[in-house]
Amino acid sequence: MFAFHESLSRVDLAFTDRHGGESTGPWASLNLGAGNGDDEATVRRNVAAAVRALGADPSDAHLMRQVHGADVRVVASGAPPAAHPEADALVTARPGAVLVVRVADCLPLVLADDDAGVVGVAHAGRKGVVLDVATATVEAMRDLGARRITAWIGPRICGRCYEVPEQMRADVAGRLPVAWSQTSWDTPALDLAAAAAEQLDKAGVHVVDLADDLAVCTYEGETDFYSYRRQGVQSGRLAGLVRVRP
Repeated sequence: MFAFHESLSRVDLAFTDRHGGESTGPWASLNLGAGNGDDEATVRRNVAAAVRALGADPSDAHLMRQVHGADVRVVASGAPPAAHPEADALVTARPGAVLVVRVADCLPLVLADDDAGVVGVAHAGRKGVVLDVATATVEAMRDLGARRITAWIGPRICGRCYEVPEQMRADVAGRLPVAWSQTSWDTPALDLAAAAAEQLDKAGVHVVDLADDLAVCTYEGETDFYSYRRQGVQSGRLAGLVRVRP
């Protein structure tokens, strides 16, 4: 169920793989995203199972309708889970609230200041990286009192597989040179993780990239991960989750 799971003194965080759920067919088995042809009731049960595995109550889960932007929503103290607000990042200092970001090639970012008890998640695709949703999330967390933030970059398509048109690579690399990449088959590509890591580093955030120790390319990892590039519209969704323990 979890490709990565860590419990700090106050914070629990995890990134899912595709195992341990109820979905079948191309969504097998822990698909956490609806709107791709999977049964929506099954998806809800999968989300609940992932939240429980984190040690939390599914009723405390907060999700978003992600739109490839840089808007950040604050989950306020005492606020019930909204009906998937339109945003690409969530932050909170509310103990017990579980923040969830869903992806299928884009970067899932999980952020935490364990001492301050402030956490966040962000969805960073190509547009989100260009708009710098990572730094927007950090700033929102600092508004809640965070000072020493760590960001984890979870399973995503890697810079050797994220093929793009030459002009797109030129446009993005013109703003973010570190994003310039080339596929393993020698075509233009982008390394979104490298760009987001640089943005986070410039924002004074300690970055932990799961790819430093684990095989987390969603495109290459067919056994463990979903990939929109590989599967198309029937791709399932992975998630990053985080909470401050109540």
